[in-house]
Amino acid sequence: MSAFPSKAKVVIVGAGGIVGASVIHHLIENGWDDIVGIDKSGIPTDIGSTAHASDFCYATSHDLLTCWTTMYSMDFYEKMGHYARIGGLEVARVGDDERMAELKRRVDSGKAFGTNVKIISAAEAKEKFPLLEEDQIQGAMWDPDAGLVVPRSQTVAGKLIDQGVDSGNLKIFANTSALELVTEDGRITGVMTERGTIHADHVVVCAGLWGRLIAEMAGEDLPVMPVDHPLTFFGPYNEFEGTGAEIGMPLLRDQGNSAYMRDTGDPKSTEGGQIEWGYYYEENPRLVHPREILEKDQARLSPSQRDLVLEDVIEPLEKAMELTPVLAELGFNESHSFNGLLQTSIDGGPSMGESRKLRGLWYAVGIWIKDGPGMGKLIADWMTHGKTHIDHNSVDFSRFNEFQLNEQYIHDRCWETAKKIYNPPVHPREPFANARGIRRSPFYEREVELGGYFMELGGWERAHGYAANEHLLVKHGNRVPERENEWDNRHFWRVSNAEHLEMSEDCGIINLSHFHITDISGPDHVTLMEWLCAAKIGGDNNIGKGIYTHMLDDDGNVRADFTVFRMDDRCRLVNGADAGPRDLVYMQRVADDNGWDVTIADVTEDYTTIGIWGPNARENLQKVVDDPDALSVENFPFAAIREITIAGKTVSAFRISYVGEQGWELHMRYEDGLAVWDALREIGVIAVGVETYANSRRLEKSLRLQNADLHTQYNLFEADLARPKVKAAEFRGKEKHVAYRAREAQPAMLCTLVMTDNIDKDGVARFPVGNLPVMHPETGETLMDELGRRSYTTSIAYGPSIGKNIALAYLPKEYCEEGRKLEVSYFDEVYPVEVVGIGYAPLYDPENLKPRS
Repeated sequence: MSAFPSKAKVVIVGAGGIVGASVIHHLIENGWDDIVGIDKSGIPTDIGSTAHASDFCYATSHDLLTCWTTMYSMDFYEKMGHYARIGGLEVARVGDDERMAELKRRVDSGKAFGTNVKIISAAEAKEKFPLLEEDQIQGAMWDPDAGLVVPRSQTVAGKLIDQGVDSGNLKIFANTSALELVTEDGRITGVMTERGTIHADHVVVCAGLWGRLIAEMAGEDLPVMPVDHPLTFFGPYNEFEGTGAEIGMPLLRDQGNSAYMRDTGDPKSTEGGQIEWGYYYEENPRLVHPREILEKDQARLSPSQRDLVLEDVIEPLEKAMELTPVLAELGFNESHSFNGLLQTSIDGGPSMGESRKLRGLWYAVGIWIKDGPGMGKLIADWMTHGKTHIDHNSVDFSRFNEFQLNEQYIHDRCWETAKKIYNPPVHPREPFANARGIRRSPFYEREVELGGYFMELGGWERAHGYAANEHLLVKHGNRVPERENEWDNRHFWRVSNAEHLEMSEDCGIINLSHFHITDISGPDHVTLMEWLCAAKIGGDNNIGKGIYTHMLDDDGNVRADFTVFRMDDRCRLVNGADAGPRDLVYMQRVADDNGWDVTIADVTEDYTTIGIWGPNARENLQKVVDDPDALSVENFPFAAIREITIAGKTVSAFRISYVGEQGWELHMRYEDGLAVWDALREIGVIAVGVETYANSRRLEKSLRLQNADLHTQYNLFEADLARPKVKAAEFRGKEKHVAYRAREAQPAMLCTLVMTDNIDKDGVARFPVGNLPVMHPETGETLMDELGRRSYTTSIAYGPSIGKNIALAYLPKEYCEEGRKLEVSYFDEVYPVEVVGIGYAPLYDPENLKPRS
């Protein structure tokens, strides 16, 4: 072993696992050298979850990023000669119609994101997996690309480490724990270990189960938790004796029972002639904080393996025996069986990216085997180029609010996600049941009195509709269809569409307290915002205006959208609840990298916002303001910001519309919000749920949503949000932005589609949620543009004003034609759609209001 170094360019903590080894490999691919890897265990790890993972891979997620990382990882393992693409089944038992529907929904996601899954019959499933009792299942999903990392992902990790050492770019040290992080002026400068201190410019934490302990050294926490996962073995099973195979039959997932099963191949293979049955605790998941994980010399088993009591899983095991009786016929191998530790997180995604506290400290924690190489590539590319080729907002560690990094919050949300690792199917609108009530608007109690139907975003309780308005269904019921299908109706309240229609006839107020608000001040605050924003921010003429704009990445693609209020001494950035935390951290890093003198403060909880919109919005607002004339069209132009007084409270009124009706956002101090709400309610203005704002009305108006319709896969011209002129000042991504502008045509455009028929095969009208693939009506193939980007609905909702389901989707340029007939798939059933708008194209436009752009 080489002498322990005193310095390096980058130190990988937890280098012995599949994630750490993958990060090393991809950093070297990107030209990095002088890398040091350390691990508290052996190399490859003998105590981390990589050491006992089941090592199978399925690409069946409902999001683009995870499908991509899994498919990349499968190919990566295969190119190394360590992947058995044996295929995988997911079954739905007789009577479990919800699971069967979920399998069909996974087929939709497969078509949208590029996997090859399909539905097969019970007989076909039996043919592929003979141990199945065919009469126990109604059907299955087949993933031909699913498979097993062979002989182990541990082996792959070891090989990657050896390759790094042989290349001369890596020095590796086993049984070397990180004891302390060395820092200076908010930056990482090294790691103190048992062998000595290594000074480094970058440190990447790939410590898996122990990652939170390293983050603790940086003064922060990671929102992940280790959780027990029973792995049981039965045997001997000698069906594949003499074949040399590590696995002989396809993988089997019985997710309705929160379980999976696979054979372990030839008795002489790695696991040796057994059947493995794994389970995820549904009712009482067993979480453990990493500080409670024993050290190697203290544990009877590996520290990441805990004792298993068979009685704890006997009920689901007996149910498994009904499906695959072979388990009852084989002996239970108690000595091989254990509770392995894996990680769950507060939102189902890993913690990736740079620390919020220390520049140069990076995390890659909460990653499963199926995504290890793919996520390793993302981190390496991110560190090298400052970006990844696929939008990574859903895994970026900076996506979290500070309250989400509270230890109790982490425990409570991880407990809930652990219960749903396999079952039941998670609805796209699924709310969390616990760790709620973190943030409440000043008028929350009023909304409770109105019978608010609350969901949560960014910690804020948001009413999507109000029981007090259900009398409006008498008036508008003929335009608000019943949603007969339970999935379509789940977490949706019919009154929301009635409120939508009432607002269009009169006016309504909407609680917008979920806005994330950041104040940027200091001598260089305009310089920072001018560099980051595609729209012009500087200049005296912009003071007193609200400017809708975007941040682009270096490729000129859309990183963020928000509104900037130009004030005399600061810029106030008004953002979405889910995007705001990430954008705040990003601004801080850009200011730091450029040495700009700015102060960036999260003032979200200091302010509150009420939207008032509708044809009578001006008339009603004039009833409560001190100076009614100030609200006239002449005195209050579109996009202007003016201070007005309501109920003795100072309010910043911003004339804007995200719902297609005239009106204002009313911004005020949090403590003043209740008085303003009450003043508007006292004159008879109805409260309208946020469903109208966030979904139905914005889609009728063809308005875009960040992290759904807007992301780094597409540019501003494709989203049809580019301004008529490119500003003179430099801004990030300008060179590419100008190049895109010069194109004769964009490779794709965000288009508006409507479903021309939404009646399913059972005669039920459907109201889709989620991402649906957009397909050619003759071939059934998902559309793909010249850059390889697949078409799927980025947003979809029913528009009661036009009586149709409306969707936004990026379409290849050759399909961007009004009247073009296409298809979408929903629960693996095809429905016709028509292209009704190319780019920004409102379907409902009462007074030709300008778009936010």
